[in-house]
Amino acid sequence: MTSLGRHVRELIAIEGPITVERYMSLCLRHYYATRDPLGAGGDFTTAPEISQMFGELIGLWLLEVWSGMGRPNPVHLVELGPGRGTLMADLLRAARLVPDFLTAAQVHLVEVSPALRQRQQATLASSGLPVQWHERLEDVPDGPLLLVANEFFDALPVRQFIATERGWCERLVGLEGDRLIFGLRPEAEGPLGKPLRIGDVLEWPSLSIDIIQDLSRRLARDTGAALVIDYGYWGPAFGDTLQALKKHTPVDPLEEPGEADLTAHVDFHRLAQAASAQGLYAHGPASQRDFLLALGIEARATSLKMRATPAQAADIEAALARLTERGDKGMGDLFKVLAVTHKGLQAVPGLPPPSIAS
Repeated sequence: MTSLGRHVRELIAIEGPITVERYMSLCLRHYYATRDPLGAGGDFTTAPEISQMFGELIGLWLLEVWSGMGRPNPVHLVELGPGRGTLMADLLRAARLVPDFLTAAQVHLVEVSPALRQRQQATLASSGLPVQWHERLEDVPDGPLLLVANEFFDALPVRQFIATERGWCERLVGLEGDRLIFGLRPEAEGPLGKPLRIGDVLEWPSLSIDIIQDLSRRLARDTGAALVIDYGYWGPAFGDTLQALKKHTPVDPLEEPGEADLTAHVDFHRLAQAASAQGLYAHGPASQRDFLLALGIEARATSLKMRATPAQAADIEAALARLTERGDKGMGDLFKVLAVTHKGLQAVPGLPPPSIAS
């Protein structure tokens, strides 16, 4: 039994069953504080680790949006949950096309993991730009903002509610002997409405909504844009999307607390609603496939293959397919892209016009 597993069992034995949200929070805090989870030797792989093309196109997107903002100097360039720093390194390399942007950009990484901060520092050492690290978005100084969140919101805890004959009941994590099990709270709190079908699972991303609301208030005040890329759906929808990955393989989320990556699919509709309620435009979402194709990923792949060996060209083609292919083999449909911007930005590259009126 892991140390966190013992702690969770002791906590439940003393306080009683805990919410799924609290369980996820305990597990994720331990998980990210104790390892680098990325890559073939880790538990999962993100788009920036698949190909440099992903980050380069995000860099070009930022250049266009910065220009649309009136090229503010300085501008805070922020990434939430920056992994190994690969995405930031790739987008900064692409941003060299406009030297004035690099002069204006002040790089901020919001990262709580000591292990990942070390990797980010090594990755960005050659960028030529100073980097500041923060525990929270609130610690980033005021001013115009460009923010990227790739596979960040899926790693935030959610509450889960189950539709029963007596209404919505919150899902809890409790004990049966020494084994962690799921159970239900007799009554649920919150404005969830009346269940339509017995057995429906409703996920409520309280922390995600809080973060997007805080971010949106800042963008409305200081101007700027945030780009959110993650796997998820356009709600409202019902379903249990809680999952755990270890060594790239699905595992029981209650089996080894803190030793597997816990995630839940992102409800982009709720994020867009929260941003619109603060007076922002919500652009999209679009599928990752449509977004990357609109930004020119096929042309970039062709350019890279012209200077590559046959083996490298095959790798580039495989990366292109994985980033854009539909279905189970690729990320093209499952992953969505949403931008939220202040009202001065009525259009952004690669995404449909604002989808929700404020």
